[in-house]
Amino acid sequence: MATEASVANALAAARKRLQAAGIEDPLLDARLLIAEVIDFSLTDFVMKPDRVVTPEESARIAAMIERRANGEPVHRILGHREFHGLDLLLSKETLEPRPDTEVLVDTLLPALKKAVSAKGSARILDMGTGTGAICLALLKECPEATGIGSDISADALETAARNAARNGLGARFETIRSDWFEKISGSFDIIVSNPPYIRTDIVATLDQEVRNHDPMAALDGGQDGLAPYRLIAADAGRFLVENGIVGVEIGFDQRLDVSAIFASHGFFLLDAVKDYGGNDRVLTFRR
Repeated sequence: MATEASVANALAAARKRLQAAGIEDPLLDARLLIAEVIDFSLTDFVMKPDRVVTPEESARIAAMIERRANGEPVHRILGHREFHGLDLLLSKETLEPRPDTEVLVDTLLPALKKAVSAKGSARILDMGTGTGAICLALLKECPEATGIGSDISADALETAARNAARNGLGARFETIRSDWFEKISGSFDIIVSNPPYIRTDIVATLDQEVRNHDPMAALDGGQDGLAPYRLIAADAGRFLVENGIVGVEIGFDQRLDVSAIFASHGFFLLDAVKDYGGNDRVLTFRR
């Protein structure tokens, strides 16, 4: 009779399979995927290595490990990802939120809190909201704020609404299907966006985990990668309260170009913030 597999055995086998497939961090990825199936924390691997893995769990683990070995990103397989203390569902038409985008949230928080302390409430517009990550993280940190997540993708908006609900933010968040400002009305203290900013010709050269699994609409920023910034800068002024702020994520080499686009529409650069890798990542503007 076959002996039942232990967590330690399952982990060793999974790690070996991912290593053979050339996966960059095979041990961490194996742990994350196995943890999802057997409801382990990362410390449980140390504390309970002898926990028995049932045949059904083994089959689920094997299927996930195969997907990872074939280049599918871990969080796509898991179907959710942590961002700024929120647990966010992912879907086909949402960009997987990256840690560098947390810099955008942290940069805007002081301005949001200042608006709230001045008048008791504040409104946020998150354009191209995807999973809702940016707006929901801001709402979590600022209970007096409300927000709108807009996107052209119905799939993304459904995911963002589910993320708001699962994180207890549904009452302060609404979704609007809109091509940039097309269906937007009212005024906002903060307009924020992590728009598609990769040049069309570069998209094809991206790492396959991004290219094959992140939605193209969330990556491709047009011929020079700057198309969304032109659209945002041209119209944002009509939707901002007095002294309102626009915050955008940018590509590492776009600070001067994006600053010039906003300057041509009467905005001045408030702040330029680097990401964890030391690259320009976030710009904030005021009129």
